[in-house]
Amino acid sequence: MTLSKNPLFTRHEAAAFAVLAFVIFLLLPAALDNFRLNLFGKYLTYAFVAVGLALCWGAGGILSLGQGVFFGLGGYCMAMFLKLEASTPENTSIQSTPGIPDFMDWNQLTELPLWWTPFYSLTFALIAVVIVPVIFAFIIGVAMFRRRVGGVYFAIITQAFAAILTILIIGQQGFTGGVNGITDLRTLKGWDIRTDEAKEVLYYVNGALLFVVLFIAHFVRKSKLGRILIAMRDQEDRVRFSGYDVASFKIFIFCLGAAFAGIGGAMFTLQVGFMSPTLVGIVPSIEMVIFCAVGGRLSIIGAVYGALLVNWAKTSFSESFPELWLFGLGGLFIAVVMLFPNGLAGVWTEKVLPQLTGLWKSRKSQPQKEEALQ
Repeated sequence: MTLSKNPLFTRHEAAAFAVLAFVIFLLLPAALDNFRLNLFGKYLTYAFVAVGLALCWGAGGILSLGQGVFFGLGGYCMAMFLKLEASTPENTSIQSTPGIPDFMDWNQLTELPLWWTPFYSLTFALIAVVIVPVIFAFIIGVAMFRRRVGGVYFAIITQAFAAILTILIIGQQGFTGGVNGITDLRTLKGWDIRTDEAKEVLYYVNGALLFVVLFIAHFVRKSKLGRILIAMRDQEDRVRFSGYDVASFKIFIFCLGAAFAGIGGAMFTLQVGFMSPTLVGIVPSIEMVIFCAVGGRLSIIGAVYGALLVNWAKTSFSESFPELWLFGLGGLFIAVVMLFPNGLAGVWTEKVLPQLTGLWKSRKSQPQKEEALQ
């Protein structure tokens, strides 16, 4: 007697990963100039958040409208390291207090705050990129899920956290750069991240890290944990009555989504060269949900395509119709939700793929029928 084993990748899933790799690593670099490729590098950083939302919202049924918080925390952790590296006494000799970031000097700070000091270490900054968002997500998750707060109430509360953090960052201008954020980021361990060559390298690093995140997310979806998450999404009370600690599962997947978003925020800082509170608040958090919804919240690959497509459309609309692009973005979201509730990935798996499979099978069986008739 042989036991059947479920492969980690089905044929269709492996093909989907291969096609995405072809698009990111071959098609886009070959088709785009340096400026446009850098834009798509920025779009890829949002895909990290979309993949995390596909796990939280698509698999676990946890709709978070505050993912910009975790994206921003990861971005600020990386920006703090880069800003300290750019704020050497030689580079800041014209300041009243050389050796500290310029916005601190403008706000009459005379020494570096103690909690900034560990960010002189790149190792600490890289760890903080993941750990700081996870800690915040854990605190929120324990406070909410242990009290069985979910659904629309949880979405509103996470939105409130995004607003609170934005106000806090803007209000503490001397420590965070305020509304301008942390800007004028120059080098990473002496490597100039502002050049076209650096932007291209960072694009490929973005793509490689995104595939690491995708493999982790895919493993979670295919594991027993993934099946429990889907069961929780559909019948939470039944899972709870079966003896599972639903709150712990929700906390874990929420923290994992926060870690993905933090990595995306750090890569955004490197790719674009700044981090500001405009990327932390309610509006960017809602846009991140739109990325996932358009691509398909039930598909991690679809979430990546959604992030790329929506941001490309946003850029195109804002360039051609600067006063109407928000309406265009909203119209795109409404159209997809109403016509294709499972997003573009749902259109592919539910309509296009079955038709292609049926067509292929019919063509394959046609010669056999002709031979039988002969």
